[in-house]
Amino acid sequence: MHISVVYALPNEQFLEELDVAAGTTAEEAVHMSGMSDKHPEIDLSVNKLGIFAKLVKGDQVLREGDRVEIYRALPRKPRDAHAVDDKKARIRARKEQRSKQNV
Repeated sequence: MHISVVYALPNEQFLEELDVAAGTTAEEAVHMSGMSDKHPEIDLSVNKLGIFAKLVKGDQVLREGDRVEIYRALPRKPRDAHAVDDKKARIRARKEQRSKQNV
């Protein structure tokens, strides 16, 4: 059965296509692809796996044509990043307003 394993860094993407036996799991496919050997930062106890953008557990049995995706941890959640940026903008606006009132 033909599957692929993908891993993406901010500026590079890696794809390994494999022929595996029926009953192979997502975690086994990652090991078989050699992706964790090439990228030692991949830790399957930390990194999540998905198939076509849907989270799966490592013991998920693969089907013909599946694309196993190895997800990196984000430095901070996008929603949190926006909240921090919005708070900084509000503080900056208040400081500007106070400086205009003192003039």
